[in-house]
Amino acid sequence: MKILISNTSDKPLYQQIKDQIKDAILKGEIHEGDSLPSIRNFANDLKVSVLTIRRVYDELENEGFITSQVGIGTFISSGNIELLRDSKRHLVEQKMQDVIQTAKTLGISRAELDEMMDILFEDGD
Repeated sequence: MKILISNTSDKPLYQQIKDQIKDAILKGEIHEGDSLPSIRNFANDLKVSVLTIRRVYDELENEGFITSQVGIGTFISSGNIELLRDSKRHLVEQKMQDVIQTAKTLGISRAELDEMMDILFEDGD
């Protein structure tokens, strides 16, 4: 799992890390039962404070994405993966609704919109 931190992002460090871990779970890059690095090792690898990683792990555990076992480690849980997928689908649906409304306002037909979507979706790979 590769975590990229941006110093120019509006998001705080802990949120950037947390979001990337969630995305890795959703994309199947890390799976249920996989272990995460220790707080100290993860903080050293990312060159951030251990408090930042502790906050990430605490929030992910509270949301049901990971479980911690004292003396053993921190592991991926499948608890809220479907909820995360659904919230991402909802976000896409909202954006699509905006696109549809704009297309209708501009007189773009459903067929034209479908064709644009097909082209853009294929180019995205």
